[in-house]
Amino acid sequence: MSRLQSRFAELKEQNRAALVTFVTGGDPDYASSLAILKGLPAAGADVIELGMPFTDPMADGPAIQLANIRALGNGQNLLKTLQMVREFRQDDRQTPLVLMGYYNPIFAYGVERFVADAQAAGVDGLIIVDLPPEHNDELCEPAQAAGIDFIRLTTPTTDDARLPVVLNGSSGFVYYVSVAGVTGAGAASMEQVEEAVARLRRHTDLPLCIGFGIRTPAHAAEVARRAEGVVVGSALVDQIATAATPQQAIDGVLGLCRQLAEGVRAARR
Repeated sequence: MSRLQSRFAELKEQNRAALVTFVTGGDPDYASSLAILKGLPAAGADVIELGMPFTDPMADGPAIQLANIRALGNGQNLLKTLQMVREFRQDDRQTPLVLMGYYNPIFAYGVERFVADAQAAGVDGLIIVDLPPEHNDELCEPAQAAGIDFIRLTTPTTDDARLPVVLNGSSGFVYYVSVAGVTGAGAASMEQVEEAVARLRRHTDLPLCIGFGIRTPAHAAEVARRAEGVVVGSALVDQIATAATPQQAIDGVLGLCRQLAEGVRAARR
C-alpha cells in the first residue's frame, strides 16, 4: 500500500478529511522553503504538494506565479526540488508528498531519469497540469510502473462524457478544481461542491480532494465535511509574499497551516 493509500485509509477510520497543503519549492529561498516543508506535518498537513518552479505556470494565479518567480530567481530548479524531497525524507517517512507542476521541466530533465530520481527521493505522486490523459504513455504509465501515483485534475467544465477519459489511469486521489480559472480564484458555493462530489463519486472510488479558492479554517471545514481532502495553496503562499523576513515567512505558513488543520479536524465532530 502506498503512502497516499495508507494516509487516506487512516483518515477514513478517523472520520476526517485530509488537509493537503501546497507550497512552491525554493520559495522564498532554499533553506526557508525546506524549513517550511519539514515543518508542515507537525503543523497539521496530512499530504503535501510541492510545486516544481516553472517559467510559465499557466494554470496558476498571481500568488503562485510570483512564488515561481521568487524561487527561480533564487536558483531553484528541478534537481534542487528533488534534493528538497530527499532532505525531507531524512526526517519524515510517513507524510505523502506529491510534486505538482508542468511537463516542460520534466521533459527537459528526461522522463526516465526524472521518474528514477523521484522514486529514489521519496516522491509519492505527481500532478502535471498540462499533460492530458491522451498522453498517458509520456509520464503517467512510467511513473505508475515505478510506484508513483498519477493524480488528475477535474474541473466544473469536465462533463460526464469526458470524466472517464480524464480519470483513466488516475491513482492516489482525484483533485477537483472547484472553480473555472486559475489558482487563487474565487471560491465555489457549497451547493456547487456537493453537486460536483456526487457526480465524481459516480465515476471513481478514489478519494476526492477539493481545492482552489479555499483560504480560511471555516471554509476548509465546510469542504472537509463533503470530501476526503481539502487543498490550500495560494493562502499559504501569500504568507511568504507578505513576510518581511524569511523567518516570518516560515512562521506565517506554519501558523496558518495549524489554523487550517484545526478547522479540518473539527469539521465532522
